[in-house]
Amino acid sequence: MCIALAMASIDTQAQNGINSPYSRYGFGMQADRSMGFNKGMAGVAQGWRDGQIVNVANPASYSAVDSLTALFDMGFTMQNGNYKMNNVQQNLRNSSFDYIAMHFRASRGLGMAFGVLPYTKINYSITSESEAVPGTEDITSNYTFNGNGGLHQAFFGVGWQVFKPISIGVNGSYLFGNYTHTTSMAFNQASIYTISREYSADISTWMADFALQFTQPLATGKHIVVGATYGLGHDVKNKAMRKTQSYSSATASVEGSTTDTIRNAFQLPHTISAGLAYIDGTRLAVGADFELQKWSSCRFPLQNSEGEYISSTGSLNDKMRISVGGKYSPKGRISYKAGAYYSRSYANADFSGNLDSKPTEFGLTAGVTLPITNRNIWYNSPKLNLSVSWSHSKIPYTPNTAAIAKQTLSENYLRLSIGITFSERWFYKWKME
Repeated sequence: MCIALAMASIDTQAQNGINSPYSRYGFGMQADRSMGFNKGMAGVAQGWRDGQIVNVANPASYSAVDSLTALFDMGFTMQNGNYKMNNVQQNLRNSSFDYIAMHFRASRGLGMAFGVLPYTKINYSITSESEAVPGTEDITSNYTFNGNGGLHQAFFGVGWQVFKPISIGVNGSYLFGNYTHTTSMAFNQASIYTISREYSADISTWMADFALQFTQPLATGKHIVVGATYGLGHDVKNKAMRKTQSYSSATASVEGSTTDTIRNAFQLPHTISAGLAYIDGTRLAVGADFELQKWSSCRFPLQNSEGEYISSTGSLNDKMRISVGGKYSPKGRISYKAGAYYSRSYANADFSGNLDSKPTEFGLTAGVTLPITNRNIWYNSPKLNLSVSWSHSKIPYTPNTAAIAKQTLSENYLRLSIGITFSERWFYKWKME
């Protein structure tokens, strides 16, 4: 299965915030899982430790919340995507509700958080140009590709400050969702059957991420935080199905149908993330993160060269991401943020094995954090996080036509993200006079 030769049309109504041919591969396009506080810093988070943020990327940070505060965080994104395949180019706009999370202190040195995050997104509709069937004079064929779905992650996490320099944490998650991909090959003559295939699965499984943060004080008000997270990879005991149908336009009926089922078809990768941050009071903070997801050793459904539907390793790439970013608060109330990242994506659009290059992405981000109210205490004020980002992806793929050895799908995104963090003093003990 490969991306079609040209995009004659792409569906413009994406309920999950994307319209991308690349979402055809793997579990779909991985979602931006950063929160409002770090979207403007390219997602840097492993070394971030602050009692007024919800840092889902490193649950050890949950222990930083104070005894009086409960945090509510939610985010939205609007984007414009530019897609180019061969000589065809389109611009599409989407919006999505990204995440919702809550963070509070359970007891001394113990913080908790829970919420829902996106994991992957799928949405595309592609039609190839008509091509002459080799060995015929007047018969042409064209392909249609459609897909939708995606996965979400509902999490609950705890962070515990073991003693002053060291905190540990864990996120336990329920991963759920589904996908449907449909491929059809149609001909210009009604006497020839249309062949269609539907690939589908319902996913429901667990995830576990273990985290550590170590704080090293420097001069007064300055310190370095080193953070790391390990995500446990495991088998996903869900089925994948392939349904094949032959449809006759002449009789308007299905002439044949077969279904292939793979049990225990999927695996999730082992994931390692590490980073550090330098904090200078409330004025300056800079950091860097590295992430590795071992997808290359994970099983995933595919159709082999003999046409069999199997679950096998080798169709996915190890994902690697490097991010740098920081914030500057000249007067302690408004924070200005910037960042950059480079990523090698996990989903492989080349099933021939002939391409030596992999899908890559890089991006630039910027943002600002503003107080929503005029409270005198900035630390406990509700905050509005605004960020903009630009990203560019290059995705090599092998098209349907054997005469063309390699093509590249280019995707450019301009995104505006809005995050709102409410800080409520739920546990304050009021005195009555």
